Amino acid sequence: MRVSSANTSSYNERMFTLVVVWLQAGKHLKAEERITVPYDRLQSTVQAINGRGGQIQSVIADNAPNAGTSPATTATSAKAVAAKAPAKQASKPAAKKAAAKSSSKAAASKAPTKPETKVAASKAPAKPAHQAVPINLYKPKTPFIGTVTENYSLLQEGAIGRVQHITFDLSGGDPHLEYVEGQSIGIIPEGEDAKGKPHKLRLYSIASTRHGDDMAGKTVSLCVRQLEYQNEAGEEIKGVCSTYLCDINPGDKVKITGPVGKEMLLPDDEEANVIMFATGTGIAPMRTYLRRMFEPSERDKNGWNFRGKAWLFMGAPKTPNLLYDADFEHYQTEFPDNFRYTKAISREQKNSKGGRMYIQDRVLEHADEIFAMIEDPKTHVYMCGLRGMEPGIDEAMTAAAASKGLDWSELRPQLKKADRWHVETY
Repeated sequence: MRVSSANTSSYNERMFTLVVVWLQAGKHLKAEERITVPYDRLQSTVQAINGRGGQIQSVIADNAPNAGTSPATTATSAKAVAAKAPAKQASKPAAKKAAAKSSSKAAASKAPTKPETKVAASKAPAKPAHQAVPINLYKPKTPFIGTVTENYSLLQEGAIGRVQHITFDLSGGDPHLEYVEGQSIGIIPEGEDAKGKPHKLRLYSIASTRHGDDMAGKTVSLCVRQLEYQNEAGEEIKGVCSTYLCDINPGDKVKITGPVGKEMLLPDDEEANVIMFATGTGIAPMRTYLRRMFEPSERDKNGWNFRGKAWLFMGAPKTPNLLYDADFEHYQTEFPDNFRYTKAISREQKNSKGGRMYIQDRVLEHADEIFAMIEDPKTHVYMCGLRGMEPGIDEAMTAAAASKGLDWSELRPQLKKADRWHVETY
C-alpha cells in the first residue's frame, strides 16, 4: 500500500490538496484536515465535503511550481485563515484549564450516567510504551539494494485494476534491514523526473511479518496497486513508482529505504482486541497483524500467543478485488472464537437504504458490538486505505456513538491519546 508523505509525493501527476476544517455543534472549528485527490475527483470531493458541513479553506495544486490558493474554490481568504491560526494556538492553554476544571468537578460529584464514562474514564490506562523498533536503517542517499524474488497478481478474474504482491530479498545488508508489523519502507524508482532529477522515494506499508513470508527473516513484501487516472486533457496517467513496482521482474535490483513508522504498531498485550478497517491495498498492515496472530508457522516462531479478539472490516468494489481473501477465510474457520471477517463489496452488496455497501454501512450495522469492544480499554482500532474512507467511517461512528449516548467528537481524541486509535491513509 502506498503511504502518503510530504517528502515523497511530488511527481508528474496532477494532484490537488484540499485544506478543510470541520464544524462541531456551536460552530467551533475542529482540527484542520488535508485531503489529496486527482483532478478528475476534485469536483465530487468538494461537493461531498460541502454536503457534510466542511469548510474548504484552500485548494492547492501539489505539482505547481509555487503552489497557491485557487480563488474559485477558496472558502475564506488566506489572510483570514492566517488570522485564525494564532487564536487557535492561544486557546489551547485555556482549553486545557477548562478541561481540568471540568474533570475535577465531575470527580467530586456523582458519577454521570452517560455510557461514555466507561470509555473515557479519567483513570484510562497510560499510553503503552512499545519495545524499541528499527527506524531509518537505510536512507535515500545510501539505500539498501534489494533483489526481487517474486511479483504476482493478487486479483481474481473479473477484478478492476492491477494489484501485485512483491517480495524482496534483504540478505547481505549491514546492518540487516529489519522491521516490525505496521511499519513502511521507501522505494526509489529507477529513472528521472521531467526536470532530469532522480525520482523521490515513495512509502509503502509492509505486507509481511518481521519474519517474512518464508519465515526466514530475510525478505519483505509489499501489496501495490498501480495508480491510473486521466488528467484534465483526457490523457491516461500512470503512477511512476506503482507502475515501476508492478512491472519489475524476479532478479531485478531495487533501492529500498527505511523502515519508518510507529503509528500502526500492534499492542504487545496478547489479550488485546483489534478492530481493523481496510480498503484496497490498505489491507497490507492488516495482513501482517493477522499472520502474526493466526498463521501456524508464525505463531510457532514469534512466541506471541494472541488470545484476544480480532475483527476485520474489508472494503472492495468487487469480490475478485478482495485481497488475501482465502487466507482470512481460513483464519476465521480455524479460529472462530478469535477472528471475525466482515466484507463490504460496494458493487455487489446493498446497504439498508438500497445503495452501495461500504465499510461505514457495516459499521452502522454492527454499532452495538463495535462500541461494546471499544468500551474495553484493551481494544485498539486500526484504519488503513484511501483517505476518502475517513469521513464516511467518522460519520458512521458519530451516528453509532450517538445511539449509545456517546459523543464521538470527544471520544475519538481520547482513544488517540491512549494509543488506541491508529490511522494511516493516503
